[in-house]
Amino acid sequence: MGAARVAVLISGSGSNLEALIRATRSGAAAGEIVLVISNRADAFGLERARRHSIATAVIPHRDHPSSAAFEAALHAALVDAAIDIVCLAGFMRILEPDFVEKWRDRMLNIHPSLLPALPGLRTHARALAAGALVHGCTVHLVRPTLDVGPILVQGVVPVLPGDDAATLAARVVGLEHTCYPLALDLVAGGTAVVDGEIVTAPPGHRRLVLHELFETNGQAAGPIRSTAPDRPCPTPS
Repeated sequence: MGAARVAVLISGSGSNLEALIRATRSGAAAGEIVLVISNRADAFGLERARRHSIATAVIPHRDHPSSAAFEAALHAALVDAAIDIVCLAGFMRILEPDFVEKWRDRMLNIHPSLLPALPGLRTHARALAAGALVHGCTVHLVRPTLDVGPILVQGVVPVLPGDDAATLAARVVGLEHTCYPLALDLVAGGTAVVDGEIVTAPPGHRRLVLHELFETNGQAAGPIRSTAPDRPCPTPS
């Protein structure tokens, strides 16, 4: 059986798309990205895909009279390309429940917070306003409710003194590029087991990624490597 055929849906620059392409091409993540679809013709992610000789399609949502019509065209393009898995990577459209259910447990999304905390928009500013000590990103399977679904991988960053929304966002984005390929590997490689709204995976599959600034005492310092294998927490003496 060949590699899972993956489509990535984008609306913008496609930095997570680039991370997914590099991971699948290098063998770091299972699956083969065979199609990139955007609802915007000017999305730079389309150029990224073309540079890697990946097929692209533009399906403008404004060309369709309703969300249902737009999603019917989107679904048809995915089916025509024999897609197995869909990755949402900065795709700025809220998908209707009927579409989501057609791709249940086969559609991934990345969100810039540690879900279930801070669903929705402006997550970095809201984390700062709440006085959060940590922030991060979540890759999850998509469900009809926005920013809800079984969690595949999470990445955690420290919130540092003097951070603003831009500096915190940049720290989170850097970790997104590690977390999304790990999550795709779980799904495309067939190692993720979905039981209701909970995902489990065999030992040895990284599902929690800590930023290199974390130190074992819980203070932001550094650096330590975020690529170390999982180890049990030491028992306090």
